Amino acid sequence: MTNQQIVLKSRPVTHASEDNFALRTVPVPPLGDGEVLRRTLYLSLDPYMRGRMGSAASYAAGVPLDHVMIGGTVSQVIESTNPAFAPGDFVTGYDGWQEYHVSKGHDLRRLDPAVAPISTAIGVLGMPGMTAYVGLFDLGQPKAGETVVVSAASGAVGAIVGQLAKLTGCRVVGIAGAQEKCDYVVQELGFDACVSHYSDTLRDDLAAACPKGVDVYFENVGGKVFEAVFGLMNVHGRIPVCGTISEYNAPTPTSGPTLRALLTNRIMIRGFIVGEHAARQADFLRDCAQWIREGTLKYREDVVDGLAQAPSALLRLFDGRNFGKLLVRVSPDPSQATRG
Repeated sequence: MTNQQIVLKSRPVTHASEDNFALRTVPVPPLGDGEVLRRTLYLSLDPYMRGRMGSAASYAAGVPLDHVMIGGTVSQVIESTNPAFAPGDFVTGYDGWQEYHVSKGHDLRRLDPAVAPISTAIGVLGMPGMTAYVGLFDLGQPKAGETVVVSAASGAVGAIVGQLAKLTGCRVVGIAGAQEKCDYVVQELGFDACVSHYSDTLRDDLAAACPKGVDVYFENVGGKVFEAVFGLMNVHGRIPVCGTISEYNAPTPTSGPTLRALLTNRIMIRGFIVGEHAARQADFLRDCAQWIREGTLKYREDVVDGLAQAPSALLRLFDGRNFGKLLVRVSPDPSQATRG
């Protein structure tokens, strides 16, 4: 049996490109004692992957050259000598950009297709959803009646943040790109307003949408969007920093607001990595799974077919061409047939 993999061939200097990746075919290794062989069904594509393509110091090491790109996955067990997993089981883990993977299975979590579509395990019920949950509730700490602004509002994290803030009783204003995305977060997800970051009057548009200022700003973008929101922050405002996608391809750091306003308005800015909040996973899964069942938490997936399409699909994240949680369907999903 052979395994197709996509490896990191070179490191981007500025903008990432498809030339930074290579597709290779290798044998699937034999199964050892206590190991699990699984076939990848879905691969998650996320903005953090741009950082892993580089070699600069960060919260996590970059992917070594000629190694399989990292990525969250949903898979089906094909063979197992591990009593915790049986052939046919659906699991989620971090198998990366490849068709098959063999390991001891310590990082795997079994999935029940009857609870939710298995693709959600790397989306609304996976890392993006938990990032929204922890960042908003634990760091943003929104209170009913406050104004919450979310950048990348139609994305995998931002869309969840805005809905959770609405459930808390907040006024929620999104920032997105195309008008189609702005319409989606207001009409489908229930945001109170959404402004386009393409607007030449972004700062004025935000001020009009936030007449009482901004209490919580969930940061996914950075750059000019951050600057526009920052001037509207209220005293004791909170800014959880999840990502700065507008800056990931920048060769040098971008300029931004001075620290004076941080002191004057006693604003809290805190970057966070969701992996450091594993203790909250049970609460997150309980709450968000219930809200999905109730229909109060909605999600959208942007699915691309075929592992070979992963490099070009990843690049869509950095110019806003994705719409919803970006996934690669690596293999047919057998659970869909059982769900009817």
